[in-house]
Amino acid sequence: MEIQRITDTGSASIPGGFTDRDAPLLDAYSNTVVNVAKKVSLSVVQIKVSGRAKEGPPSVRGRGQADGGTGSGFIISSDGYVITNNHVVAGATKIEVALPDGRDFEATLIGRDPATDIAVIKIYGEGLKAIRFADSNLVQVGQIAIAVGNPYGFQYSVTAGVVSALGRTLRSESGRLIDDVIQTDAALNPGNSGGPLVNSQGDVIGVNTAVILPAQGICFAVSSNLAALVAGKLIMHGRVRRGYLGISGQLINLTERIKQYNHLNAKTGVIVVSTEADGVSYNSELQQGDIIVEFNRQAVASVDDLHKLLTEETIGQRISMAVLRENFRQSIVVIPGEIT
Repeated sequence: MEIQRITDTGSASIPGGFTDRDAPLLDAYSNTVVNVAKKVSLSVVQIKVSGRAKEGPPSVRGRGQADGGTGSGFIISSDGYVITNNHVVAGATKIEVALPDGRDFEATLIGRDPATDIAVIKIYGEGLKAIRFADSNLVQVGQIAIAVGNPYGFQYSVTAGVVSALGRTLRSESGRLIDDVIQTDAALNPGNSGGPLVNSQGDVIGVNTAVILPAQGICFAVSSNLAALVAGKLIMHGRVRRGYLGISGQLINLTERIKQYNHLNAKTGVIVVSTEADGVSYNSELQQGDIIVEFNRQAVASVDDLHKLLTEETIGQRISMAVLRENFRQSIVVIPGEIT
């Protein structure tokens, strides 16, 4: 189709509703995506796993097939450490990694963290090119987001979009919430899991982890800062240490009268349904029916709040906890153990 001149503005009409004044912008966008794809191409890998049963609801995440599956990952160090999703490699007896240059490796599992859906594996080879992490605190809504991975086993596919939202939360397989999740409309499909979400400089801003299959353009990535933190702990220790109270609890609403009498701001707390006297943690001062409203001087309004506060630093420490017992505030002491 010919370009038609618009006499009143002097600009040209290009199919798709653009004018010739838009052409430089379109070229700049295309060049950005092309350059990023070239920059990260040798760092993104395809992961094939075998020897496990099918996991998780396929309508939410891209899971492996029965007795196997595929996913994505990316090299973070020249000595062969690779980040991927926990659900890509969980339960696998054999992990194989295919590089874009045609080389194949059998990988070793270094560690995995179901609570953040991050895992680290390692391959042994020469000339491995690592990809850098960006500071996800600097990511802004609307900026370019480029996803690279292996959807449905098609090796090395690139999609581009924008960062749609920041600060999302996502429920992990362990039941904990993953914080600071990035939402993007860069198309993701099963097999993209574990691949990088990168910015216009080709640096990682997130690890692609989930898609809402019935929706259009609603995809999620674990932020790069969280992924880097977890990966470092997995490389050093093989796991991420977290506190454990040995209780079963659920959300409960607080009446206005109880809130005012006990000087509480939150509308909810966590009621203790049961306790486990397993010796892992000291929780004997807690009683069934207690409502937890504060942990280590931090307000607790939900089970997720409690999970967030049970960090590595709390393990083995005497922690003050405020509970409502028969609707009256009371201070007790707990000593969190470690989740094994």
